[in-house]
Amino acid sequence: MTPAPPHPFVVFGIVNVTPDSFHDGGRYVTHEAAVAHGLRLAAEGAHVLDIGGESSRPYADPVPLEEELARVLPVVRGIRDGYASHAAAQPVQPSLSGQTAQPPRMAGGAPLLSVDTYKAGTAAAVLDEGVDIINDISACAFDPGLLDVVAHYKPGYVLMHSPGRPETMQDAPAYASVVDSLLDFFHEKMDVLVRAGLPESRILLDPGIGFGKLTEHNFEILRHIERLHSLGRPVLMGLSNKSLFGGLLDLGHGQRAGATQVATALLAARGVLCHRVHDVAETLRTLRLTQAMAPAPRTEN
Repeated sequence: MTPAPPHPFVVFGIVNVTPDSFHDGGRYVTHEAAVAHGLRLAAEGAHVLDIGGESSRPYADPVPLEEELARVLPVVRGIRDGYASHAAAQPVQPSLSGQTAQPPRMAGGAPLLSVDTYKAGTAAAVLDEGVDIINDISACAFDPGLLDVVAHYKPGYVLMHSPGRPETMQDAPAYASVVDSLLDFFHEKMDVLVRAGLPESRILLDPGIGFGKLTEHNFEILRHIERLHSLGRPVLMGLSNKSLFGGLLDLGHGQRAGATQVATALLAARGVLCHRVHDVAETLRTLRLTQAMAPAPRTEN
């Protein structure tokens, strides 16, 4: 059995700077609104702010590099400058090994910054601005130059499973065993990343709920989530308000908050460390309650 890390959870707050994201597209499309939203999530207790300038929902259109940079860079700078008063010390490297006693933060108490991108140019630009984590839906497959960037900068890196681009990933996905496919994929891609020069301790694993998977595939992964712990890296779960709840429970876009919290609690109780969510405050309450109700560890007699 994989031992539980000293701190039981890390919360990623979602900051979408897009007009077409599935849950909050257009709500924070201006730089000012996105920065204010990010700072609000930080004040609620987010350990990481995950900033995205291109929607990865099924059938979303790709965004050119220049447009993604124009969306993301001002938000990265605005959030960073919002913590300028805490910047007496330089940001520390993110700790993703699951071995720290406290959740990851920059010096001064600010959350770590993550950028959701598969583009090498965007990744290099935001890492030069001090971003700590690259959250890549593509496993360096959409832009092979991204592998060189993460190997050079050695940021935290979210390795996600998706069998194709958002434009095509939901076109009849099929697996003999979706969990076996994930395990094979992560073994292969982690080996590529480590051989390129990215320390394994920088890697988080995201099973890609809703990415190239039908409802039955998503729930098969969730039922067997403990199998991913065999890979020795923390799992980042991104299922906040997603369509799997709509498919199972007949819930519309604005009706999935309760289901999200129940699923988050169940997954945290089964060892999932990191949770990428829209509602930080409610998720923290859910996770603290889950922690308080966890059974005491068994002692050997």
